[in-house]
Amino acid sequence: MADVDVKKLFEEPTLRQITVWARGVLQNKEARDVVVILTNAAWKSEGKYVQAFENYVDLPDRIYVPVRAYGRIADEPIESRYVYENDDPEIVVLTEETLVKSLSLNYPGLTGLCSLVEGPTPKTLVVNTKRSPAEIAKFIPKEQLEKISKIVTVDAFGMAEAVVTLDGAEGVYDKSGIGVGISAALVGAIVKATGIVSYDAALNEVANKEAFKNGYENCVLEDVSAVA
Repeated sequence: MADVDVKKLFEEPTLRQITVWARGVLQNKEARDVVVILTNAAWKSEGKYVQAFENYVDLPDRIYVPVRAYGRIADEPIESRYVYENDDPEIVVLTEETLVKSLSLNYPGLTGLCSLVEGPTPKTLVVNTKRSPAEIAKFIPKEQLEKISKIVTVDAFGMAEAVVTLDGAEGVYDKSGIGVGISAALVGAIVKATGIVSYDAALNEVANKEAFKNGYENCVLEDVSAVA
């Protein structure tokens, strides 16, 4: 019997992970909507295998604490579907700019929780801010900046309002609509920067199509090598 490389048993070469950081209660829906829009677009329009869920370890009922939502998209069935957290996101999204500083701080004993970027895959960082990618880069420690390949900024608050609601939490039906707030603009920027799903597939899934188009057209993208 040929030798088996145990490490390769768990590789999923087509898997792409998205992690969205938000502020508890005030932006839970926006984080959730980002991953739901992207995974629905990949599943419905492109026939991909997907997952989208929130991380309840983050205690989302606590106002303004950092919380996460996860998306996964793959060409093949997702073997790690029972793994609760994304360990190597390709795309990291921040629903508001102050998360850059709070998440890049490595508090003693909380490095895994507070680290902005995890895993070896080069990251695309998407931030809801009026600032430029170069300004955002100044707030990220060098050892974390080295893991980021692109920084994308988009003034999502200037294109839509954040929707605060408990609709849609824990699988409950969301009568407010998917992608009615800043998530639409953020998804537009994500699609422009990464092409993780097609423009038309994402547009079909967002309620606020104008914000999506504005996010796509007006986001600012820079390679980290050009701004660091």
